[in-house]
Amino acid sequence: MLTILLVDDDTEFTDVACTIIEFLGHEVLTAATLEEARDWLTKETFDHVLLDFMLPDGSGAHLFNELDALPKQPRVTLITGHPSVKEVIKGLCGPNVDYLVKPIQREEIEAVLSKKKKPKTDEDKITKHFDLLIGESPAMKDLYKLISRVSKTSANVMLLGESGVGKEVVAAAIHRASESEGPYIATNCGAFSKELIGSELFGHEKGAFTGAVGKKEGVFEQAEGGTLFLDEITEMPIDMQPNLLRVLENKVVIRVGGTKTIPVNCRVVSATNRTMEEIAQSKVLREDIYFRLAVFPITIPPLRERKEDIPLLAKTFIEEFNKENGASFKWEETQLSTLQAYDWPGNVRELRHFVHRAAIMSDPNGAKLELPKTIESPFAQKQSTTPALQAGRTIEDVEKELIYATLEKVNGNKTMAADMLGISTKTLYNRLHAYGDLSKDD
Repeated sequence: MLTILLVDDDTEFTDVACTIIEFLGHEVLTAATLEEARDWLTKETFDHVLLDFMLPDGSGAHLFNELDALPKQPRVTLITGHPSVKEVIKGLCGPNVDYLVKPIQREEIEAVLSKKKKPKTDEDKITKHFDLLIGESPAMKDLYKLISRVSKTSANVMLLGESGVGKEVVAAAIHRASESEGPYIATNCGAFSKELIGSELFGHEKGAFTGAVGKKEGVFEQAEGGTLFLDEITEMPIDMQPNLLRVLENKVVIRVGGTKTIPVNCRVVSATNRTMEEIAQSKVLREDIYFRLAVFPITIPPLRERKEDIPLLAKTFIEEFNKENGASFKWEETQLSTLQAYDWPGNVRELRHFVHRAAIMSDPNGAKLELPKTIESPFAQKQSTTPALQAGRTIEDVEKELIYATLEKVNGNKTMAADMLGISTKTLYNRLHAYGDLSKDD
């Protein structure tokens, strides 16, 4: 049995965590502030301290020196509320401190308390959800939930997200989760000329135009009973969209050059890298078509908003390369940290290409990967506002920049910022008051 000190001002979290810790057979005492934690440390000896980074009266990192000075030094696990915070404090506090990111599962608490290690083989560690998607971040878990729910219906889905986030993979996951008997058919609406897109979508009859030497089924017919993925839907010529609307409304197609109506029945999953606001303002998609296609819109998170998934993806991509090329490359933890610190403006696609480039550059007879001198591609966008760690900066400076960066990300909404940082709204207000700034109103 271990004696554990849990230092966190989030009462809802501490109630749940204490229940889990006691269920695991350990004794747990709690503190909501640094002052309370210091008081406990003078009275009791602890095997393990679970320590929130942001507390009402200062940063949990201020306890490190005092913990090091104890006759019996406890193990320390820092608790953070957002992945980007984890990356900064990891550099600040060193590699020997464990980390947990809220929301925390029972298995994660059990693992840090028992020093259990996950299986070493990548195949055991990495789960492919719907046999396609990789990631265990909160953002991806929300995405899996949406896929599971919409898959039980026949609703049309519109996928929104930046280039490279994996919209086609998500479309395929929706099809797989639907367990429909029909096929999955994908086409790119931006890849065909105005003259040919009608034939691609709806098919054509023999002799309908020059080169039409035989009849052809369009993708709506090909996807009968299954899923049709229309990528880059906002690139479809505007004067072709009424024809698409008729198919969506009436569930029939008329091939180019034909007169016969052909019934079609498939779920339509469309995708665009434009935001809803851009779609509305640019008028690249008719409003009536939008509402037919976006019965259930899903926004896929960019990789910079789920950085904890980067090591999983990097390991998966190098395993793919190893299998295809008979190699045995392995990542070093420092290399994975380097990848995780970058924002990847090209998202998963850019990460995959970088991993393969690193593997090609490396000695094929060894296991060590050599990273290219620079990660950034010629198309790299500006990095995010998460503050970089520099030697000589104080804990207070890092904490202050994290708070302001998070407030900027959520347009000043203090409730959302506190949730992302894993602190109470009261603690956030106390910090802002200490900085002399309460101007960012909700």
